Amino acid sequence: MPTEPPVRLQKYIADHGLCSRRQAEELIRDGLVILNGKTATIGQKVKPGVDHVTVNGKKIHPRTVDPVVLAMNKPKGVICSNRDPHHSKTIFDLVPTKYAKHRLFSVGRLDKDSEGLILLTNNGELSNHITHPSNGIVKRYHVTLNKPFDTSKIPLLLKGVRKEGEHLYAKKIIMATRGPDKERRLEVHLEQGRKREIRRLFEAFGFFVKRLQRYQIGQLVLKRLPPGGVHELTREDVDALFQN
Repeated sequence: MPTEPPVRLQKYIADHGLCSRRQAEELIRDGLVILNGKTATIGQKVKPGVDHVTVNGKKIHPRTVDPVVLAMNKPKGVICSNRDPHHSKTIFDLVPTKYAKHRLFSVGRLDKDSEGLILLTNNGELSNHITHPSNGIVKRYHVTLNKPFDTSKIPLLLKGVRKEGEHLYAKKIIMATRGPDKERRLEVHLEQGRKREIRRLFEAFGFFVKRLQRYQIGQLVLKRLPPGGVHELTREDVDALFQN
């Protein structure tokens, strides 16, 4: 039987459903990945079925469950972590028990105070495609600010600012045109997804985000899913993630 060709270590880890490829790179840099008994380095390759890889003390075994992708309407007050000693509830506490065997992780994050569409999967390669900014998958958010927004600042937010070594910016900003407090409500589009990016971006211009809800990724729209609700995506749903 022919052997599989060598693959990059971070891709090998992601393909086995432990995390996304970028998260795998962080684990390698932190010295938490062992390849054939030695601390691994970025750029190394793995021969599937031949080499032995251990991540954070656990040996990687061949995938025994099928890839799965779930959409969740994340409620406010719940964190996107598999476990956290400082919080009582994570998004994984909301996942039906029938998915427990799949070793799911979140595709990107929504902070504790944010809500809306979050994806969970055991497919690291898919996660990397969705989150990497070079793929141009737009995420859309409804944002409510603490005070009326001056539309003359929109070009400044599109240009962005540098905070803590990161370029924070919006791809598009659309003001609400009707409803109560329409001058405080906006639609914000992002291609990237840095930690608390929308909140940090508006704070840089003197605004506080009171409510933040992600309602769309690509052409996949959050609809008819109650807070905390979970829906398994079809092949067509997954394809919609890559359409803009």
